[in-house]
Amino acid sequence: MSLYRNIVWFIKGMREYTRAGHEAASKNFMDKDLDMSVVGRSFMITGANSSIGKAVAMAIAKKGGTVHLVCRNKERAEATREEIVRESGNTEIYVHLLDLSETRRVWEFAEAFKKEYTSLNVLINNAGCMVNQRELTSDGLEKNFATNTLGVYVLTKCLIPLLEKCKDPRVITVSSGGMLVQKLNPTDLQTERTAFDGTMVYAQNKIGKLYPLTCPWHGHTALRRTSRSS
Repeated sequence: MSLYRNIVWFIKGMREYTRAGHEAASKNFMDKDLDMSVVGRSFMITGANSSIGKAVAMAIAKKGGTVHLVCRNKERAEATREEIVRESGNTEIYVHLLDLSETRRVWEFAEAFKKEYTSLNVLINNAGCMVNQRELTSDGLEKNFATNTLGVYVLTKCLIPLLEKCKDPRVITVSSGGMLVQKLNPTDLQTERTAFDGTMVYAQNKIGKLYPLTCPWHGHTALRRTSRSS
């Protein structure tokens, strides 16, 4: 990490990623923006059984949307579904088991989903991981890259035809302020030729999600590019 990026990250972090930053930003929040119903609209959320993904799933369920929870752990996913149904009263909550690091399974899941469901309004790419030791998947891919970048690409690319069947579809990809500490190195996406540092690899993965050459919906004008930072 360069001194320049260190300084930028520190300044931005102090301004935006602290409680004070949230309180300052919240002054511009518009309550009416959330005063809506999404009944009849469907949402797929990866990594939906905890943290940001769970909070988003709960909020959408309370607004009447159909929610597809895409998670790795069956027990945690089912527990989350039960909690959401209990608190929202919305029973249109579905669990799908998927490990985004398993690239072929991601493709198979997306293809099966398109056959079973006739529409999808919003895909929220939220799931991610940070493995601190270099680890390869069964496909021989570095696990962080497979989960945070390639899995997102494959899932989004495969679901675009289904999304495009709906009016005003959306793909929301959760990135991270941590990506600011790195400049993307497109020649070494799997960290094969550089020293492995889990935090820096995570930053590479996150910025890679938004990089134009690897953007899953690049060239698909029917989808408006939207990013969110965790």
